[in-house]
Amino acid sequence: MPKRTVLVINSGSSSLKYQLIEPDSGTSLADGTVEQIGEPSSPVADHAAALRTAFDQLSETGIDLKTCGLAAVGHRVVHGGPMFYQPTVVDDAVIGELKQLSLLARLHNPPAVEGIEVARKMLPGVPHIAVFDTAFFHNLPAAAATYAIDRDLAEKWHIRRYGFHGTSHQYVSQQAAEFLGRPLQDLNQIVLHLGNGASASAIEGGRPVETSMGLTPLEGLVMGTRSGDIDPAIIGYLCRVAEMSVDQVESMLNTQSGILGLAGERDYRRLLEMIQSGYGSAQLAYDVFVHRLRKYVGAYLAVLGRTNVVTFTAGIGENVALVRRDALSGLEALGIEIDEQRNSQSGNDARRISTDSSPIAVLVIPTNEELAIARDCLRAI
Repeated sequence: MPKRTVLVINSGSSSLKYQLIEPDSGTSLADGTVEQIGEPSSPVADHAAALRTAFDQLSETGIDLKTCGLAAVGHRVVHGGPMFYQPTVVDDAVIGELKQLSLLARLHNPPAVEGIEVARKMLPGVPHIAVFDTAFFHNLPAAAATYAIDRDLAEKWHIRRYGFHGTSHQYVSQQAAEFLGRPLQDLNQIVLHLGNGASASAIEGGRPVETSMGLTPLEGLVMGTRSGDIDPAIIGYLCRVAEMSVDQVESMLNTQSGILGLAGERDYRRLLEMIQSGYGSAQLAYDVFVHRLRKYVGAYLAVLGRTNVVTFTAGIGENVALVRRDALSGLEALGIEIDEQRNSQSGNDARRISTDSSPIAVLVIPTNEELAIARDCLRAI
């Protein structure tokens, strides 16, 4: 059987990431990022130019999309709203629905839709599949998905907790079961996806029962530029007292808060360097980040009742041993025992960082959202 490939595209407002994958073997044949889309001094004027640049980069590595067995093009879409919770073959009607969803995800969905439209024109001979960040959490229990606001208002405007990073949470939880050699349905798991965007989930027998993000990716953990949980009255307070508009407050919470807002720096490596240099603001930012993380771990231990495994993933989760240690230290009475030597070791493979006697296994598992999207695409077609 000839090898099948899937081109996975993640279109942002100013960048386009791509990866060509053989889903059956899990092999990545090529990947890259085109940045500074639409910026004044950039040669990449728009998403069409970005995609042409990506094709040129693929050609430079010897890859011809016409002869590489391209079976589908997969597109990461952040928000699926109430309608989309399966990998979906894109047609004109779907494009129209996705544009409507931009009301729920103003920062994320418009560039994704633009990327899909451009890619469909440039690669018309293959199916284009939309894979949604919210899909894994579509069937959250009602008690977890429902906000305690006016019921009719919430129903009219589709207000509920949708959850995000679902592709990563689903993939990592499956990999954790495989690593431990146990059936997925037998495990209760906490997955901590910690990067510039950060989220936590509680997964019972392969089914998510809680997650930290909500209507948008703003809720939950402290992130690179996002505040995570705040008192909602802060918004009205700033509008009245600081005379900020709703858009200004929303922009502040999404792009000028989190680690950046507290320490003036969003890069976690630089944050740790600042802490070593004695910057009090950096230490406070780190402490707030870890405190919120521990709070969610404790809450999810209670939600699950019985927990078998806690897994760290994504850039910070996979690479910053200090965060893993501080997030779970002192929890021996709750069944978590970290092995300091194992935790301090780096690596690119799945690994255990808890002691052999720890009742709850603690793992580090690299996420691979692109591979998960590629495999979803094959299932969709």
